[in-house]
Amino acid sequence: MGTGNGPRDERGAQTMGDTQAGSTSPVRAADAAAPVFSRCVVAGASGGVGGMFTGLLLRSGVEVTRVDLAARREGEPGVRDVADDIRAPGPATARAVADADLVLLAVPEQAALDAVAPLAALMRPGALLADTLSVKSRMARRLRTTAPALQAVGLNPMFAPSLPLPGRPVAAVTVTGGPAARAFLGLVAGWGGRVVELDPAEHDTLTAVQQAATHAAVLSFGLALAELRPGMTALRASAPPPHRTLLMLLARIASGSPEVYWDVQAGNPHADAARRALGRGLERIGRAVADGDEDAFEDLVEEVRGALGDHHRDELAQACARLFADLA
Repeated sequence: MGTGNGPRDERGAQTMGDTQAGSTSPVRAADAAAPVFSRCVVAGASGGVGGMFTGLLLRSGVEVTRVDLAARREGEPGVRDVADDIRAPGPATARAVADADLVLLAVPEQAALDAVAPLAALMRPGALLADTLSVKSRMARRLRTTAPALQAVGLNPMFAPSLPLPGRPVAAVTVTGGPAARAFLGLVAGWGGRVVELDPAEHDTLTAVQQAATHAAVLSFGLALAELRPGMTALRASAPPPHRTLLMLLARIASGSPEVYWDVQAGNPHADAARRALGRGLERIGRAVADGDEDAFEDLVEEVRGALGDHHRDELAQACARLFADLA
């Protein structure tokens, strides 16, 4: 976590407008107006996240070279496509990387880790290396040991790339700061992203709760449906708002790519602890009911209230009421 004194979000994490540790000026959306980035390399642009950032960069007037093993045959205005492996850059990729102000890795984690050393040898001083990995600690360690002088920022859009960016949170981990790093965060803020600055360990701990635990809970609910086999037509017709909301979440996850959710569960070093905590919660509820101990059950609810805190519980309960009203 940075040490600035700017405003913080509901978790206490720094948001845009804070001062990062080691910097002397706040990060502002206005930084996006500075013509810092004119040429960018995006590795993995054929994926959803890479494609989203490619489109945003193009709309900001940045020339983009897309490096992908599945490169497109027909280019677009302002775009050059190179069929190559970013882990072992060929001549065309090497030239593009050497000329780039920004190299963005929207590739699987191991590919990003393997690419650090060859890219650091090619990138010019002052250029920025960015990634979109869902786990940040391992990448931060690789950068600090392999390329300590290279400005580097990790972004994690906390939403599906099919959704619009404005107003949505983007977790940001600055590994090595500098003018390009701060300008890029300003650019993301200028696109409408709500940038939340975290350190690598904090990022991975939070996403284990936000993503791994959440997805595991919803999938477990789905597995219960598969086991109990209720009639779906009658179930939906009579579903109260909480159940209907869970059904919608389940349908969204079940309609997505299993690989995405597997990466969340298998890649985060804290995901196993999050799943075990879910299991213990179910066991404690079941034990209280099996024992006929209503007092113990009330203690569990009180424990949950304490975890949320009065302020957050009230705000979230009101938001849930509005959501349920919209469902009607």
